[in-house]
Amino acid sequence: MSDVRVIIQRDSEREERVVTTGTTAADLFAGDRSIVAARVGGQLKDLAYEPADGEEIEPVEITSQDGLDILRHSTAHVMAQAVQELFPEAKLGIGPPIKDGFYYDFDVETPFQPDDLKRIEKKMQEIQKRGQKFSRRAVTDEAAREELAAEPYKLELIGLKGSAADAAEGASAEVGAGELTIYDNLDAKSGELCWRDLCRGPHLPTTRNIPAFKLMRSAAAYWRGSEKNPQLQRIYGTAWPTKDELKAYLEFLAEAEKRDHRKLGAELDLFSFPDELGSGLAVFHPRGGVIRKEMEDYSRKRHEESGYEFVNTPHITKAKLFETSGHLPHYMEGMFPPMEFEGQDYYLKAMNCPMHNLIFRARGRSYRELPLRLFEFGTVYRYEKSGVVHGLTRARGFTQDDSHIYCTKEQMADELDNLLTFVLDLLRDYGLNDFYLELSTRDDSDKFMGEPQQWEEATEELRKAAEKQGLELVMDPGGAAFYGPKISVQARDAIGRTWQMSTIQVDFNQPARFNLEYTAADGSRQQPVMLHRALFGSIERFFAVLLEHYAGAFPAWLAPVQAVGIPIGDGHVPYLEEFATQARAKGLRVEVDSSSDRMQKKIRNAQKSKVPFMVIAGDEDVAAGAVSFRYRDGSQKNGIPIAEAIAEIVDAVERRIQV
Repeated sequence: MSDVRVIIQRDSEREERVVTTGTTAADLFAGDRSIVAARVGGQLKDLAYEPADGEEIEPVEITSQDGLDILRHSTAHVMAQAVQELFPEAKLGIGPPIKDGFYYDFDVETPFQPDDLKRIEKKMQEIQKRGQKFSRRAVTDEAAREELAAEPYKLELIGLKGSAADAAEGASAEVGAGELTIYDNLDAKSGELCWRDLCRGPHLPTTRNIPAFKLMRSAAAYWRGSEKNPQLQRIYGTAWPTKDELKAYLEFLAEAEKRDHRKLGAELDLFSFPDELGSGLAVFHPRGGVIRKEMEDYSRKRHEESGYEFVNTPHITKAKLFETSGHLPHYMEGMFPPMEFEGQDYYLKAMNCPMHNLIFRARGRSYRELPLRLFEFGTVYRYEKSGVVHGLTRARGFTQDDSHIYCTKEQMADELDNLLTFVLDLLRDYGLNDFYLELSTRDDSDKFMGEPQQWEEATEELRKAAEKQGLELVMDPGGAAFYGPKISVQARDAIGRTWQMSTIQVDFNQPARFNLEYTAADGSRQQPVMLHRALFGSIERFFAVLLEHYAGAFPAWLAPVQAVGIPIGDGHVPYLEEFATQARAKGLRVEVDSSSDRMQKKIRNAQKSKVPFMVIAGDEDVAAGAVSFRYRDGSQKNGIPIAEAIAEIVDAVERRIQV
């Protein structure tokens, strides 16, 4: 038996070994249970892979992102096997790993019920304990069709092999490589086939290597994401390297559920989604309207201080405008269908930038006017598929706090630096403080417009601006908008979730497409650089992020009711009404609970409404010209003179602090 030379690469360490032919990656890392796969020449391989002479082998740990994906995809296979053992008529769809978990789609006659998920999870535990081996084998298209003749969705994927990555979300987990492969689940003792699935892999060595998992929920999902296709049943699950990590994740989900903005929006009477309007279209109730107004007013004030000029544009436009901007050929799927009127197609506005270009072009511009900073609270409409609409965070109608800055090339670097600083400072004012930046660039796709040299220049200026902030910078190759690179501000909320907030994009293309020009100092006609910037992304989405970040307990400046007067007895109501009158004169939002409820019930109501200040008054308070404060955490401060009490609330509002 001949020997082969392999190189083991661990971080910066390289180790050369000479092993016998037939040695597997598992043999190379024997005894290290944290290793679940190997990377060879940039490709992930099962531990059963036999390295060739001279190959470089990198271990893949279960805690790495690739390792977690392998764990979760292997668990998805176990789930699919369990489903078909319990429901033999179930047809298989797709089962990829996703963030924090996995799913698998099934075609079944009856939707899965909660009790079904319990049965499936129990069956999965049985399969896991059996230690079935995941075994890979390559097959021809013809052989795969023969083996999977009873699986119509798998047959469709085989036919789409060459373009499977674009054919459906998650399809690339099954096909799309140079060859088709099937993974067999083999009995640990007899080696007999227990189950099989079309899959690219890699997988864990055996089902026993799955440490901890749980099924979460089921939902309907259209095959390949299209409403024209059959509706399947999707089961979601999660899997983790340890039971402790699974427990921590479930506790995190429980906290996130408490903070769900849709739930809090209903409980706090902030907004709703009437069926009569349609999916993804919200109405804000009076208390939600107060929060929204405060958000907008403060943003408007800061923009005015920073030299922005406010504009307004209509909600519909002729198709020609979006043809000129390039949105129709590049973004049509995200737009609502056109309306025919007076022999022309009109579109609901999906973005504001083309209209801002028309404002710039409405008259001659001089270099003395630049940078010109246009700003609009502009409502836009986007056709989001029903499966991705999610409360205020993924809506079909929403208002962008949209800005477009027109500047010279010489001004671009300073403008980007100032713009990013402005964005981060303003987000901090709303209570977000944990950020990193993401720089999205172009790749070789034909979706991108413009000259590569311009892209390189714009990308480099964005990178310099990002590095000045001293924050972590993460690259996102291929994630740019079709017209230019962008920086995205990623913010972590109170429980560590990441939300994409502001985006800043450099655009050389739209000024050219709209023939935008200004007169330079030497009298020549020059093309401006266009910077796109949405600070919140959308008012609605930012509203949802803040609602979940604060778990509904907004700081006093944003709270719809900043203080509520709670009388100990009915005779104290007039005293608190006078307090409220004085507080309102200072611009505060104060109510008095004069209902017939007992005092303790009024306190509970105020706590449920998450009011920052409860102002209590009884005989002693009235006699002393004072009130008592009860705070959200249950603590209390007694005998505060009225003027001091109002001053404390005003101070909390003005400093935008949490209480």
